[in-house]
Amino acid sequence: MKKLEEYVTSIPDFPEPGIIFRDITSVLQDADGLHLAIDSYVKMLEGVDFDVVVGAESRGFIFGAPIAYLLGKPFITARKPGKLPRETVSEDYELEYGTASIELHKDSIKPGQRVVIVDDLIATGGTVEAIIKLVEKLGGEVVKLVFMMELAGLKGRERLSKYDVESAIVYEGK
Repeated sequence: MKKLEEYVTSIPDFPEPGIIFRDITSVLQDADGLHLAIDSYVKMLEGVDFDVVVGAESRGFIFGAPIAYLLGKPFITARKPGKLPRETVSEDYELEYGTASIELHKDSIKPGQRVVIVDDLIATGGTVEAIIKLVEKLGGEVVKLVFMMELAGLKGRERLSKYDVESAIVYEGK
């Protein structure tokens, strides 16, 4: 079987010159690649005591839901504004060119719950940092952050240095 990084397609100069885009759709469209990706996340969570999985919209849903299913945990979606139907809490965060917001249902995390946050990629760490703030605002404790890929050159791990961060694949650049 191939290594997980062999399933990722690297596309040079997308979306702009000098950027190498790491495409996960090639992982998803290969049964072995998808299996290996999910197994990689589950392995990163071995020995971690947690109560709930939170997935970041939208690719965190792809990986977070099967992880929650396999490990017998509830799955919570962190969504863009206006997508959750009940009362929410919201957190703004900085993008390269502007700001964005992320929301959780107000009743999704119970005080004292131990939370794992799942996303496909850690770049600057802004989205996950906003989700962490929401989890903590609701009384949860973030015990682990797991990613399939990390763009180390964007220093997201440093931004999230107070937390246990693990990535299956680390790319040194941006």
